[in-house]
Amino acid sequence: MLDPETLVAIDVHVHVEQDGHGCFALDQELLDASAIYFKSSEHRAPTLAHIAAHYRERRIGAVVFTVDAAAATGHPALSSEEIADLAAEHADVLIPFGSVDPHGGMMAVRQARRLVTDKGVRGFKFHPSLQAFEPNDRRYYPLYETLQELGVPALFHTGQTGIGAGLPGGRGIKLRYSAPMLLDDVAADFPQLTIVLAHPSVPWQDEAISIATHKANVYIDLSGWSPKYFPPQLVRAANTMLKRKVMFGSDFPLLTPDRWMEDFAKLDIKPEVRPLILKDNAARMLGASA
Repeated sequence: MLDPETLVAIDVHVHVEQDGHGCFALDQELLDASAIYFKSSEHRAPTLAHIAAHYRERRIGAVVFTVDAAAATGHPALSSEEIADLAAEHADVLIPFGSVDPHGGMMAVRQARRLVTDKGVRGFKFHPSLQAFEPNDRRYYPLYETLQELGVPALFHTGQTGIGAGLPGGRGIKLRYSAPMLLDDVAADFPQLTIVLAHPSVPWQDEAISIATHKANVYIDLSGWSPKYFPPQLVRAANTMLKRKVMFGSDFPLLTPDRWMEDFAKLDIKPEVRPLILKDNAARMLGASA
């Protein structure tokens, strides 16, 4: 079992993009486009065993997940059940989140429940743009109600995405689905559901800060951007009113924890706030939903 006391940090945003059978979370065109967007020199789709070794060597815990976007993309999803089983073999560093396709209706609700009760999944990842759904559509409320009942957080991609970037029409992926204000409705209607707004939410950064300030159940993760590029208002908020609401996330493998932490060390963050962002806020968020 993961023990935060033995870790230097907890990375709340780590993608599993290849399973043990050679299957990938995205098709090759989308994998290549996102790698170009992030200028990623890392192995683009490491296996879960590789991720565990990478993070164990650095004494960093990692929240790991895939995204089930089969309905929107036509590409088969990786198995969240398999990810949970493999993560259990590396429980000293890995924390499994699940993913269900919101378009699955009650089948998705039942799958989410099984992932928590049978597989020990600790939360769920959603990518509204890639999964092509508006998060505040009441068709998806039974799913949120179930996650609230189970006491597990929901982590939502927000803002710009590198998936589809630079392709004609962005491969049909619509950024507006990832506007954080859509999640303000969800946070208001499910006050006991912990919600994480993933990434600096450009071009809607002020919205994300406002929601996290207003809603006690909303956090922000800082993944997907090198800290040296963080919007200045996000840095100010992280240093002050949101110091207990923002969390370290890398977006591995596209952005490595090494690069993120190296740039974070140069950011003008108060010494007493650094450990909150690197580990303590994530430990509290995850512990509240254990």
